[in-house]
Formats: sequence, structure tokens, C-alpha cells
Amino acid sequence: MPDNPQPSEMPIRGDEDPFTLLAHDAPFPDGAVVPPIYQTSLFTFADYAALEASFSGNNRRPVYSRGDNPTVMEFERRVAALEGAEAARGFASGMAAISAAVLSQVESGGRVVCVRHVYPDAYRLFRKLLPRFGVTVDFVDGGDPDAVAKALPGASVLYLENPTSWVFETQDLPALTALARREGVCTIIDNSYATPLYQKPISHGVDLVVHSASKYLSGHSDTVAGIVAGRADLIARINDLTYPYLGGKLSPFEAWLLVRGMRTLPLRLQRHQESGLEIARRLKDHPLVARVLHPGLNPPALTTLSGYSGLFSFEVTEAVVVPVFIDALRLFKIGVSWGGHESLVMPALAGIRQAGGPSSMIDFGVSPLTVRLHVGLEGVSDLWADLSQALERAAGP
Repeated sequence: MPDNPQPSEMPIRGDEDPFTLLAHDAPFPDGAVVPPIYQTSLFTFADYAALEASFSGNNRRPVYSRGDNPTVMEFERRVAALEGAEAARGFASGMAAISAAVLSQVESGGRVVCVRHVYPDAYRLFRKLLPRFGVTVDFVDGGDPDAVAKALPGASVLYLENPTSWVFETQDLPALTALARREGVCTIIDNSYATPLYQKPISHGVDLVVHSASKYLSGHSDTVAGIVAGRADLIARINDLTYPYLGGKLSPFEAWLLVRGMRTLPLRLQRHQESGLEIARRLKDHPLVARVLHPGLNPPALTTLSGYSGLFSFEVTEAVVVPVFIDALRLFKIGVSWGGHESLVMPALAGIRQAGGPSSMIDFGVSPLTVRLHVGLEGVSDLWADLSQALERAAGP
């Protein structure tokens, strides 16, 4: 191992074709075509001068893998390049990334403005934990810029998801970020749904972008990870205030899995988009479906989304018994996550009944007849046959 192992010197270029950016590498040691896994807890120094240069901040080099690790740094560089960000920091989970980003910006007595229908655990962070530290959170309709503008004065953070969880509401990001800049408010967005391929929030004024990298960035349902990307000074603030002390570091092996998974991201996401839209269109025309919540079916005139993933929801009619429908499915497995190769189903009814207190689903009126689908990489005709037979069985005679 070299004394000062570093990730490849791949340039940070937001204008490069994603296929090229993700498939092409600068040389790795010994001519390897994939980055090595630096599965080590610490890195030693050749002499005192090297130690002093590192500890004084004059040279960023790995010291201890709770801080920097070359394999993790390689993953961070790629996400930063895709997002058009100056820097990025990897985490052990999406929630670790969200927590570190938000907590780096708020203080006791501060306030967060959050769009409604966010990821349920982010919602619980805002409702359960932040108030214990004197931080209040106001939830608003992100589709109503006037409501956001009214809530922003005095806030520290505007937290966004585009589209939102479960109901897939969209927001006008340029309009909202302009409002936030006027008030000196930091904007943070969860971009897990669209990925940097189908939405680049930084180009629309967002300050920090978070991902549950467990989802599409991984794409193989074998990794739990998160990442934050944004301006160098904001990532430096995270590195200074939250990342070292919350302990949510990303492991080298999982970072290696993420780099591997991201090589096929453009191909996978295109398949998810095409299959998801086709299934959504067919459900829209089904007599047992009341409505389909997919941002691609009725896209707003102004949108920052250039494409769609395979995640959306639909509401069945009252003739359908939701638990019977769920149990009748064979290809769609019951699961809480998404973004992998497999198709998944999650009923809102279970989320509403989840132990541990109220959720945004209750507070914001998500119907118990709502079902969320993640359309995977299986054949569309097979997936549609599975959904059709399950709907018929759940409707009874």
C-alpha cells in the first residue's frame, strides 16, 4: 500500500456524459480497472513532517477510516461529479446523511421549514428529535410558493423532496430556492428518487443534496449508505460539526459496492422509468384503481425532473381489500425499501398503523387505500399480469 493512498484523479465535471463519467476511470494502482478496497481502520505516516502536514490541515490524506478512506473518497468524488457539486461526504445510511446535513445548519431555538409528505423517518427526526434540542419544524405545501414564502422568515433550513414520498407531489425548485436565498435560508433536498441523472438540484439553486445511496445509486439491494453533496464550505461545515461526532461513517466495502453499482445506473434507471410509466398508465385505466400518483402522468408545466424512476403510488377503489391484494401478489415482494432490481409493494395501511407514534401519512391525509410500488427490472407483461390477477382476487365476487 502506498504511504499516501488517494482515490483516482477523475476530474469533477458536471458536463460529462454520465455513461462516460461512471464507466471511465483514471488509472488505479497496478493497472486495476476497479478501485481497490482499503479495508483498514488507520493509515500510518512515513515521518513527523507528514503527520504535521495532515493534522494542520495542509494535506488532506487518510488518517483513520472514521474520517477519510480512499475507497469512500472514490464514491464521494463520483457523486459530486454527477451532482455538479464541489464536494461530497459519504455516510452509513441515508438517515445519517440527512441528520448530519440538517444538524450542521440548525441551533437551539432555530426553525426548519419542511415540505409535507417527506420520507417518514426524516419526518420522525423532525417531529421527535429536533424539538428536544429546541428546534421547531413547520410543515408546508411545497407546491404553494406563497405558503413557503410565508413560513421562511427566521428559519435556518428549507427541507425539500422532489417528488415527495407516497404522494409524489412536485415543487418548483428555482422558485423555492430563490425565496430561501432571499431569507438567508439553507436549502437541503432529498434527491434519492430522481438521482443526479434525472434531477440536478444544485443547478436550480439548492445548497445541499442528500441521497439514500441504498436506493438507485446502489441498485442491488445489498448496501445501506447515504451521501451529502454541495458547496465545499457547506461540506466542510458538516465535516467540522456533525460527521466526526455522530459516527455514521461509510465502510470501505460498501463504498466499493456503490462504485460498482453506479456503473450501470444510466441503464438501470432508464429501464425503471420505462417499465414504471407503462405500469402506471395501465393502472390508470383499470376499473379497480381510483387514481395513480406518478409525476410522469401529469407533469407540471415547470419541472426540474428530466425523467422518472420506478417508484410511484396508486389508490384502489373501496371494492378492493388491500391486505388481500398484497398477499395475492407473487412477483411484487412486500418490502419497505426500493431502488434495487426487484419489484416491491408497500401498503400505506401498514405505515399508518406503524408503532411509534404518528407519521406524516396520518397528519397529511394519505388514504389507507394507497399502495406504493417499486417497479423493478422484471418483464413488464409479467408484472402487469401479477398486478391484474391480484386486483381481481382482492375485489372478490
